[in-house]
Amino acid sequence: MPQPPVREPLSPWPFAGMIGMACVAFLIGATPVVVGTPWWVVVVLGVVWVVAFLLAIQWFTARPRTVIVLPVVVALVWLGTVLGGAAWLGWGLAYTG
Repeated sequence: MPQPPVREPLSPWPFAGMIGMACVAFLIGATPVVVGTPWWVVVVLGVVWVVAFLLAIQWFTARPRTVIVLPVVVALVWLGTVLGGAAWLGWGLAYTG
């Protein structure tokens, strides 16, 4: 009689990475309201998020521990973009009329 296949336990890392990707998506979505960035910045950040999300889907079973790194990288890209735009392009400054 053949032996049943042995299943490896599920790793929690890819699930945590996907939760992080959802959090970063909300962060990017709130950027124009909170920071006052131009629309094209949100589109570019959205494209970066979609690429990272597709990588996360691809790596979900192949590289489960690497999936947790993707939302951190996208969040750092977001932070650098927002801080750079605020410092050099004047995003988020109050209108003084």
